[in-house]
This record gives sequence, structure tokens and C-alpha cells, in this order.
Amino acid sequence: VQLVESGGGLVQPGGSLRLSCAASGFTFSNYVMNWYRQAPGKERELVATISSTGGSTRYDDSVKGRFTISRDNAKNTVYLQMNSLKPEDTAVYYCYAKNGPYAYWGQGTQVTVSS
Repeated sequence: VQLVESGGGLVQPGGSLRLSCAASGFTFSNYVMNWYRQAPGKERELVATISSTGGSTRYDDSVKGRFTISRDNAKNTVYLQMNSLKPEDTAVYYCYAKNGPYAYWGQGTQVTVSS
């Protein structure tokens, strides 16, 4: 089982990034997919969730209207489009797959928002 995030980097405030998480080793289309983030000295927090079919999404209030989670089950990939980025969005971003008792984490990708 692998979840491999990519797309992180350094961006100026107000900028955009698109994160990707490529999955392998399990039946991706059966899993709810999530993006979490963890800033230095803080607990890991849930940012966005998408249902297995992609028909339902949820967002933390701090990113609502700025971030969009989506998935392509044909490509076994989940995305996080991040717009209007703020310095407080700086964190390591992780994807997380869950289906009942089965759950997997990616290794994370760093997002730094700074001028």
C-alpha cells in the first residue's frame, strides 16, 4: 500500500498550489479520502474529506471557499486545489485513506506560504 503526495512547495500569500496524492495497493474507489495538515508545534488537523464516489465533500471552516478536494478514481488519485493561500496554511499536508477498519497515511508534502 502506498499513498504518495506531491505538489507542495513555497508560494507567496494569495497564491495557489495543487496537491496530488497517488494511491496504490488497495481499491482506491472504496475509500473515503482526506487531506490533513500539521503545522509546527500543532496537532494534525482535518482539512477536507471526499466520499468514495466523489459525490460529497466537507471542509474545515478555515479553508472553506479557498480549497477544493476532488478525486479521479480512474487514476487512483485525490487532489487538493488550494487558492488564496495564507501564511497560516503553512504545514505538512498528508493524505489519508479510510474504509472501515482499514486506514493508510501518506508521507506528507510541505507547503510554505511566505513572502
